[in-house]
Amino acid sequence: MAGFAEMPSPPYFAVIFSSQRRDPDPAYDEMAAALDALAREQPGFLGRESARGADGFGVSVSYFSSEAAIAAWRAQGDHFAAQRLGKERWYDEYRVRVAKVERAYGGPR
Repeated sequence: MAGFAEMPSPPYFAVIFSSQRRDPDPAYDEMAAALDALAREQPGFLGRESARGADGFGVSVSYFSSEAAIAAWRAQGDHFAAQRLGKERWYDEYRVRVAKVERAYGGPR
């Protein structure tokens, strides 16, 4: 996924997932694509922005309407299984941060 997520006016919530990937794995890319499609179906999901460098370090920011929507996504069965695989197979290290977005603005197009 590339580009900026189109967001409503704040407030809303951001889940910031920073990770250091192990070696490339096609199964990871397949899982990531499937989870992206699944997330878009979840109530309260607003959008996502993601980038990964050649060194395997990446940051994904997923936006949600509420903390309850974040909790529901975290507990969703396929997402929960992917979290387990990430810990076991795909990530050397990761960090998750949750923030409330109070203000949002941008620059020229």
